[in-house]
Amino acid sequence: MVQSALTSLALGYRPLWNADRKLAGVQLFMHEDGGEQPDVPHFLRMLQEMWSPTAPQLILSPQQRHLLVLLLEHTPQNPYLLVEVRGEWLADSALYTLVQRAQARGVRLVWRGALDALPDADSARWFSSSMLHLAPQDAVQLMQLHPDAPLPPHLALLDGQMYEDLHSRAIMHRCLDQHRAAAIVGWPSEDVQHKLRGERALAPSHEHVMRLLKAVDADESLDSFEQILSEDPMLAYRFLMFTNSASLALRSGVDSLRMGFVMLGYSHLKQWLAGQLTQASADKDLQPIRASTVMRAELTERLLDPGVSQELRSEVYLCGLFSRLDELLDEPLSQTLQRLPLSERIHEAAVDEDGPYAPSLLLAQALEREEGAVVRELCERFKIDMEHVNRTLLRSIVEWPCEKLVL
Repeated sequence: MVQSALTSLALGYRPLWNADRKLAGVQLFMHEDGGEQPDVPHFLRMLQEMWSPTAPQLILSPQQRHLLVLLLEHTPQNPYLLVEVRGEWLADSALYTLVQRAQARGVRLVWRGALDALPDADSARWFSSSMLHLAPQDAVQLMQLHPDAPLPPHLALLDGQMYEDLHSRAIMHRCLDQHRAAAIVGWPSEDVQHKLRGERALAPSHEHVMRLLKAVDADESLDSFEQILSEDPMLAYRFLMFTNSASLALRSGVDSLRMGFVMLGYSHLKQWLAGQLTQASADKDLQPIRASTVMRAELTERLLDPGVSQELRSEVYLCGLFSRLDELLDEPLSQTLQRLPLSERIHEAAVDEDGPYAPSLLLAQALEREEGAVVRELCERFKIDMEHVNRTLLRSIVEWPCEKLVL
């Protein structure tokens, strides 16, 4: 029964970011296979057993109407679970009745739809919050307005709601900072990186540089150093660039963070970090980009299940961590990776989509999308058990540090 609950569904995820640009929850995409009917009651019981007060809240996002019916019928009252209901599906009177019954049982519901197609007052009262998106023409008009300009009535944003598919940094700021949005679902990464690209965008996180400096001063372990450094892709990249630079004249290439610490020594490490501190960025809009990259890296490592070898685990993690350097540096990833003496397996997976690490990296990337067919196709292509993929995703989400979603 446990196997059928995890093999008949294809899962995916999208992070929710709050006003502090911290993880506030996760939208969990749920796709029905179409063959075997998923054991939704067992799946929900499993979620209840896995989740804890420190885990992110989940918005269950069924991609088929039949799945929504099963969730409305069986989801228990649970402070960590919310069920998403698409606005266009409410026209079905039978489903509308199920929405009322679920809400009466204490199930928290989220209405998902367009800002210009809000539910009527009678329907709206069944929902704890809304996940709203803007029509393309409205988004363009909002982008053209001055940040402090009042909004015309037809573009009025609702306070305290969630907003998704915001491709503009300016609109994201309006929602979070002016209208106290509960969360931004996804993140306008491309526009944020475009606006900040240059020295500030390429700089590492001020927070992580300071944390690593304090860890060195406290004489903490190499494991602690590696953990901090691996939470910032730009800091990790710069570190490997430095340890492999001609100025150090090391006799062999440094292909891992741990080897870099050993070869560099504490004195040189502190000097290098002091230099990074003068260039570090404290721009909070970059935080979700760093955090989502770390999420991908963790999933890449766990999906491959590299066993007990610390060296192998670190290599697979770097494969996921550096897979987005092309976005951060605005250059082809093949060009970026050629500057470092990394394992050829990393280049094969990240650039050629080939080699032993490719299946886990491709799956980690596919799990970030709303379309579940890609995940199932990759599982079939690489002979990977869907249960393993789904269980890995859920266990990873449980451990992600978060701040509670306030709805």
